[in-house]
Formats: sequence, structure tokens, C-alpha cells
Amino acid sequence: MAVRDRIEVLEQPAEQRKNNFNEVALGYNYDMAKEEAKRCLQCKVPTCISGCPVGIDIPGFIREIVKENLEGSFKILKSYNYLPAICGRVCPQEVQCEGACVLSKVGKPINIGALERFVADWASENNVQFENTEYSKEIIIKNNKKRVAIIGSGPAGLTVASELGKRGYQIDIYEALHEFGGVLIYGIPEFRLPKSIVKKEIFDLEKLGVNFLKNIPVGYAIPVHEILEDYDAVFVGVGAGTPKFMGIPGSELNGVYSANEFLTRVNLMRAYKFPEYDTPIRVGKKAVVVGGGNTAMDAARSALRLGADVTIVYRRTEAEMPARKAEIHHAKEEGIKILTLATPVKYVGDENGNLIAIECVRMELGEPDESGRRRPVFVNGSNFIIEADTVIEAIGTEANKFLLSQFPDLKTNKYGYIITNEYGQTSIPKIFAGGDIVTGSATVILAMGAGKSAAQGIQKFLED
Repeated sequence: MAVRDRIEVLEQPAEQRKNNFNEVALGYNYDMAKEEAKRCLQCKVPTCISGCPVGIDIPGFIREIVKENLEGSFKILKSYNYLPAICGRVCPQEVQCEGACVLSKVGKPINIGALERFVADWASENNVQFENTEYSKEIIIKNNKKRVAIIGSGPAGLTVASELGKRGYQIDIYEALHEFGGVLIYGIPEFRLPKSIVKKEIFDLEKLGVNFLKNIPVGYAIPVHEILEDYDAVFVGVGAGTPKFMGIPGSELNGVYSANEFLTRVNLMRAYKFPEYDTPIRVGKKAVVVGGGNTAMDAARSALRLGADVTIVYRRTEAEMPARKAEIHHAKEEGIKILTLATPVKYVGDENGNLIAIECVRMELGEPDESGRRRPVFVNGSNFIIEADTVIEAIGTEANKFLLSQFPDLKTNKYGYIITNEYGQTSIPKIFAGGDIVTGSATVILAMGAGKSAAQGIQKFLED
């Protein structure tokens, strides 16, 4: 049997989108979604489900699209994942559910992410509500007496809130910043994930009875002992928001950013909407982004839209870049240059302390390191200069110590991340944790999977 060609999503043309922050991927229309859904083989043993960290019934929701039962498709999605419009846009499906799709062995896998997004967007546009029928009123009333505090409103915390909220527990989410969503708000640009989508899915949680409290840094505005006394269980999902720096000479110069600061200014503080939002940000004529992950791509594509000529400098080859292939493709389409097998060794400034150039050195790949990738090593005498007035370091993050310093009895590993069991329970029994504060920087869907496991652990803890 011949395999149908995969239907690719509509997108803004590169020449148009590089000048705005509107969403790049425009998704499917109804006819495109139905045709793509028909490609699904409805396998008896659906390997795609095993590739999904939250275990969505993927063949089930796709089958309902083919039957033109979009409401039924949405209800299947929402019963497994309370944030389908977000996951459909930002999850790395190519290495998860789509990577496990049987069709990937003979051609291109089902475009599961685009179908998930289509169904979620359709439900939002048509005001379709998700009714919680999984739990009886008796269970919800019984659980209503138990209070759970969630510290951090990123994808892990939101997932815990959705899982426990629909079971009837009283949920308070504490957020240190002035908007909810964590990395979904401050880390991912508008052109990949519109903030209106995040706010809509958070609003759905409010309808579950989840209470959102912003501008409250727990541990400072509220002592941790009060949280522990006032709640029956606590979930910590504060992410890994402390940026790493290369620490090379010239790091103190004006024009040197961490990707965290740069993206927070652009996304959370709306620097791209100047003068409507008067957020200070410096993006010169020539910007260099150091790194090869999704954060590097987000920073580079944001700097481009703010008017800079952008070059990404990465110490390995493009084949080793951890960023999604689609993001690399989009960046190159938009005119961003990628310089591989090179790394900065010094930032050069003028007499006023402003960055004017970057001294780099060529690299070559040696023996594999602990990640399994070949280790980059310096090529002696290969130094060269790149003119630049902005550099954005996107080389990773570390554990967020803002809250953890207030929990001296909470056991962490050598990297400062919280140690938990498989259900997210920490060395303090009533405290659970999940997401980047446990694993280090990872994906949205992995954080959600951790949130789902932690919710199971919290429920078991509260019922024992």
C-alpha cells in the first residue's frame, strides 16, 4: 500500500516573518487536518504513545478527527494533557511521539504536533469546554479539604495543578514574576508560542478552581515554614533559571547578555513592542549568539527581528546541534548565519566599555565526551575576529537557587538539582518537585510528564 505524502503546515514566508513577531507556523485548516489524520495507520500496538511523556491516546484523538468528531478528539486530548495548544506548538515531537511513529520507517511520520494544535485551536475558537467526568463528586468533595501549594507556574507546576485540580484538591500556585507560565512566558518567543495561547490554557485551570497568586517569591515574601505549616503538600517547580556564563575576558562589557536576560526582556517585558512597552534592550547592528540549542535559536531569531544582522557561533558541527531541526531550518531561511566549529575566547571593547568585536578560535572534534558527542578541542593558532556590538550567550542554565537556599534540609545533587524518587517526592516527605529543577534544562513536555508523575505521588501521599 502506497504511503500518502505528509501534509506540511502553512507558514509565514521567511521574508515577511523576519520583520515581525507574529506566529511563524500557521497550522492546518480543517481539510488539511483531516487529510493528514487519514495517514494514521491506527496501529494495534501504537508505539507513538510510548514516545509521549504524558501518554496521550494519540491514535484515539486522530481517529476522531477522521470521523469529523472534533469535540470528541479534544476531550481525549484534554483528558491526558491540559495544555494541548501549547504542546502542539513547542514539543519536540520529532524525537518523541513522531519519532516513534511506524510511518517514520518508510517515510515521514504523522504530523502529530500539528494535529494536536489544530484540535486545541478549534476548541478555543468554538468555545468548547472540557467537562471533568473522570472523578465522581464524592471523590472531589473528599479531596476538597486537602490543600496543595505549587511554587512556580511553569509547565510542571501547571500540570500538577491540572491533575490535582480535577481531583478536587485546593490548589494555590505561587509565582514570583508578574505573569504566569514560567518559561512558556519569559523563555519562548511570541513567534513560536503566542502568549494569548498560554493565558487561555491558564484560564482553563482557573475554571477548575485553581488559585493563582503572582508577585510572590516564596521564601522571601512568605517564609517557607509558613508554606509547610499551611499546606498538606508542596510542589516545587521553579525551573533552572540561573544562566551559565563562559567567563571569558570582556564579559563585563556593555552588549554582553545571557540568553535568559535577553529573552526575558523581549518576551515577558515586551521589549519588541517599543514604544508601547518601554523596556530597555540593546540590539546593535551585528549580533552573535553563542550556542546551538533551542534557546540559542530563539535568541538569534528574536535579535534578527529587532534589526540585527545575526550569526550563531557553535563549537561543534550543525549535525550535533541540540536545537530542533525545524528551528534551525527556520533560522537559516530567515537569513541567520551559522558558524560552526568555533567558539569565543575574548570579548573586545572600546574605550567606553562597549563591545565592538569577538575573538574566536577554530575547533575540531576529538573523542566522545559524557554526552556521547565528540568533544570539541581548540585548534592552536586559529584565532580570528568577528565584528559585533551584541553577544548573547545561550550555553545552558543551572538550578534556581533563589528558593532552594531557603530549604537547607532539601537534598540536592552535585549540580544543585533536587533529588526525588520516581513520583517526585524529595527528602522532605511533604515536598515534591519536578521539571528543570530536578532534571536540568529539558523540554516542556518532559516537565509536564514529571508534573503528572508528581501529581500521582502527591495524591498517594495525601491518601495514605
